[in-house]
Amino acid sequence: MSEIAPAAPSAHSPRALYVLLLVVFINLVGFGLVIPLLPFYAQSLNAEPWQITALFSAYSLGQFFAEPFWGRLSDRIGRRPVLIVTILANTLAYVALAFAPTLWIAFTIRLVGGFATGNISTIQGYMADVTPPEKRAGRMGLLGSAFGAGFVVGPALGGLLAHPEAGPLGFQIPLFVAAGLSAIASLGVFLFVVESRSPSAPDTPRPHRREALLAARANPVLSRVLLITLVSTMAFAGMESIFGLWTHARFDWGPRQVGLCFAVIGVIASIGQGAVTGRLARRFGEPRVLTVGLSIIAVSLAVTPFAPSGAVVPLFVGLTAFGQSLVFPCIAALISRATSPHQQGEMLGLNMAGGSLARMGGPLLAGPLFGLNIGGPYWFGALLTLPAIWLAVTITQNAKSQA
Repeated sequence: MSEIAPAAPSAHSPRALYVLLLVVFINLVGFGLVIPLLPFYAQSLNAEPWQITALFSAYSLGQFFAEPFWGRLSDRIGRRPVLIVTILANTLAYVALAFAPTLWIAFTIRLVGGFATGNISTIQGYMADVTPPEKRAGRMGLLGSAFGAGFVVGPALGGLLAHPEAGPLGFQIPLFVAAGLSAIASLGVFLFVVESRSPSAPDTPRPHRREALLAARANPVLSRVLLITLVSTMAFAGMESIFGLWTHARFDWGPRQVGLCFAVIGVIASIGQGAVTGRLARRFGEPRVLTVGLSIIAVSLAVTPFAPSGAVVPLFVGLTAFGQSLVFPCIAALISRATSPHQQGEMLGLNMAGGSLARMGGPLLAGPLFGLNIGGPYWFGALLTLPAIWLAVTITQNAKSQA
């Protein structure tokens, strides 16, 4: 029996990494076009607040089932074909959403699109394949920076292209642009991204998902990290899903203002993940940086509802994004350090599945809480982050005892 072996040296060249980062950026511009507009798109279909947050959750529900599947498949057949298929499926989902006649059809499209495009763990697996362990936090930070840069350009562009006064038709142009960018990203992977791993032999035994969950539960680092992903992402996703509704209720914002605010958030997240997280992790270690990032998220969520004017909203929410920019790469680096090379895609997939479950539950809770008090989703998210901080502290203490 043979295991997955590293691919040719060309897959480890800086050129392969930079091409992948560029592809991620292009794809995330398309994704960022849609997210800030989604509440207003749903309102054009006469959606209630709970239905709007359910539309956010539909995509994450699909990803919940998809991430372990695509991560495991990429371990077996390679990262490149999985990336091509999933990004191309993303293109079709954007086109279908542009022509959705009813809210429930849009819900179905988001659900199917989420399953077809749950490829973040595959991208993380590629980065782990071609990066030494001691540099993974920094490289995951560059990956996060590409994500953040996509959210700089995408939301701002989406806000400029959207015309909510035209009803559902006013959102077709941003969706078509998102589909075109996703198609370009898929072509970029096909032409320029070199496979980072060789396919495993047909008789290579692969553990069942339940066995992978049991293995993660038995690992003191993986078990804590997966729980941190679950609760911290739930807090952030709840805030994100009602942000458009909250700013509209408090400051009468529309798609343009929301899109520009998300662009500011993307700048902060990009700088944090690309220039700050890797350096802090090398100096203080991933567990300590993770604890600080979670603490920043808790504080910023607690104070955001008290924003006195729309002018300070980007500052408050940007603080949340900066905390998230510290958390994301540290979690990925900790998982890659605690996992054998032939299981990295699978374990990163489990982590993303936990994140998808959180992005499903967070909005579903945020909708009713918003109905009770428009600041409720923020305060609930702050409380939810507290146990994640405690788990991060235990990882830090465990790392000290092993030093």
